[in-house]
Amino acid sequence: MDDDGVFKALADPTRRLLLDRLYERDGLSLGELEAAVPELTRFGVMRHLGVLEQAGLVVTRRQGRFKHHYLNPVPIREIYERWLDKYRDRQAAALLDLKEELEAGR
Repeated sequence: MDDDGVFKALADPTRRLLLDRLYERDGLSLGELEAAVPELTRFGVMRHLGVLEQAGLVVTRRQGRFKHHYLNPVPIREIYERWLDKYRDRQAAALLDLKEELEAGR
């Protein structure tokens, strides 16, 4: 999946919440993920999971009648390395440290 698909998937707070639940406990069923967002219908949760699967952030595996969902952190790590890690150089880190010190001194 390209970066656009991953960014699109991560842009929605409900999808981020579903990813958080899978981070806390991998291999959740649809019913367990539904419980995390009671304001949504089963169909709504399925649509969000579909976007996450298409982006490669969630992988599913069938076990009998049940379908379990697993977090795939690789696309997030690739974005981190491509878009975020390069901005964590020493100068930027030093400026952030200085900013925190100044704000704490107020």
